[in-house]
Amino acid sequence: MFHGPGGGWWGMMRGDDDAQPHLTKDLLVRVAAYARPYAFKIALTLFAILVASLLGLVPPLLYRDLIDHALPQKDFARLNLLALGMIGIPLFDGLIGVGQRWLTARIGEGIIADLRKSLYAHMQKMSLRFFTNTKTGELMSRLNNDVVGAQRAVTNTLVSIITSAIQVAATLAIMLSLDWRLTLLALVILPLFILPSRRVGRLLREIVNQQLDLNAQMNTLMNETLNVSGALLVKLFGRQRDEVARFGERANRVRDIGVRQAMIGRWFFLLLGLASALGTAIVWWVGGMLVLQGAFTVGTIVAFAAYLMQLYMPIASLVNARVDLATSMVSFERVFQMLDLPVEIADRANALELTRARGAIQFENVSFSYIEEQTADDRPPTAADPSTPRRSAQDDSGLPSAVSGHVGGDGHDVFLPTLVPTRRYALRGVNFEIQPGQLAALVGPSGAGKTTVTYLIPRLYDPTEGRMLIDGHDLREVSLDSLTRQIGMVTQETYLFHDTVRANLVYAKLDATQDEIERAARAANIHEFITKLPQGYDTIVGERGYRLSGGEKQRVAIARVILKDPRILVLDEATSNLDSESEALIQAALKPLMRGRTSVVIAHRLSTILAADVILVIDEGQVVEQGTHAELLARAGLYARLYHTQFRERSTVNSQQ
Repeated sequence: MFHGPGGGWWGMMRGDDDAQPHLTKDLLVRVAAYARPYAFKIALTLFAILVASLLGLVPPLLYRDLIDHALPQKDFARLNLLALGMIGIPLFDGLIGVGQRWLTARIGEGIIADLRKSLYAHMQKMSLRFFTNTKTGELMSRLNNDVVGAQRAVTNTLVSIITSAIQVAATLAIMLSLDWRLTLLALVILPLFILPSRRVGRLLREIVNQQLDLNAQMNTLMNETLNVSGALLVKLFGRQRDEVARFGERANRVRDIGVRQAMIGRWFFLLLGLASALGTAIVWWVGGMLVLQGAFTVGTIVAFAAYLMQLYMPIASLVNARVDLATSMVSFERVFQMLDLPVEIADRANALELTRARGAIQFENVSFSYIEEQTADDRPPTAADPSTPRRSAQDDSGLPSAVSGHVGGDGHDVFLPTLVPTRRYALRGVNFEIQPGQLAALVGPSGAGKTTVTYLIPRLYDPTEGRMLIDGHDLREVSLDSLTRQIGMVTQETYLFHDTVRANLVYAKLDATQDEIERAARAANIHEFITKLPQGYDTIVGERGYRLSGGEKQRVAIARVILKDPRILVLDEATSNLDSESEALIQAALKPLMRGRTSVVIAHRLSTILAADVILVIDEGQVVEQGTHAELLARAGLYARLYHTQFRERSTVNSQQ
């Protein structure tokens, strides 16, 4: 449910401090749930890490034996064995590393795929409200950048922590066996590793979160300006330089945050390196004195010094484990934020399966607002608020406008949606009934709420108050899948995938035969046009169908709905921007489509209005008149005014063409 720019979806989506989860047991348990299907591979990985860590402890012992025994005793056989060991151990360790890399790759890529599938499936369940208020680039960023970051948390960070823990335990055991005094001396400097880690951990976590947000903003801009519609708008208004500059600014922010992250990490490792160097110098100094005093051999101090490097690097990694884990878990947190977004439109338990609808539609006292959380006392304004921005005349949905918003102390524009409703209620107290097989025409001025009515019928939204019924069943009691199968919708803006004509048609019925496809295309008056295309039905239509004209796209959309064969048809009869020939072809295609079906049409043509069984006149979100053409003309109300000023005039113009 949307709660406005300050909370709800957007508080979670943009990573507000009060909505942002932190590294907790619950988070780790949830991450572990995604790793559970790969438990066997993870066990093999841990075994490989253990073997590789133990092998890594052998070379210093070989060096000690070489210095203390083979060379002083001039033992050639022993020297040969030690040389073979120095070759064999790295070779064996390298082969184990290859196997370990294969395992971690399988685990990591598997987790990426699982997360992406979970995210995509959850996004598909979200209501239309979610998509009208969410930038596509932000969603793409969650599916790409954040998911890859989550994979790194498992395959890199967690593996590194486990490897370091094993290495530290094993190295300390051997060092204690060599000399407990030098071992304790080596551990004296541990506070120098621990002290910087907490401050750096907080900094890096904040930076990684900002980095992901900035990447999402850059992706959003690319998505908006590099698609066909965006590119066309940019070119028509000559804004190429402005968009390049805007993209450059966002790319620079990504660059700057990346540089900052790199430098903080480098300074941190500089401190760790200095601590390691200090510990090594102390051990060499004290150990050298012990060698001079004859307390132990040169080989022992050489081996001990080698183990120091194998001790300090894993210790640095473990001390920094919370830093690394918290930083890498940011991606998991962001993924879970999306997965935790509530599903607004969902099936109830034991939802009714609507098998073959008759097509009776009823609205009972239906009110609807695109803005949630209003009280029962809210009422639509009686006059326009002068402070409310006006929509374009093309916007007939009552949808709130989304404008850019500035957040953050730096004043950077992060393009969060600020909802500006044209009125509190898009619909208020709507009552009407459409009988099975009837044609209902929705008529009214722009912005009256006609499109909102058509959005409620297929349950793209649920009403704020009241209820809608199909064949006497409350839509909220009907399963979404069965409801979708009964309803076919042709919207004002026809959307086609960047695919073949055939693929766009069979989207309505995946198992459609070629004969069924052609029958639907003929009924929509588009078959002959398709056959003249270079590859016929296998011709690519381009991004959003831009290779086709407006009329051709609409006829493809009509053919797609005919192929679906729904019992209820919802149609925005937007033909005013088409030439007379295309309009005539579309009108001819609509006749067989509406025959025998309950049809709800946002009517723009007089012929449709005259053919309607019932006309619903909508104004400011209310049904102010309903009846037949003759009845409404006789009332001399809003419909009569619209008829005399719009429909009759438009019909005259069309007839003259």
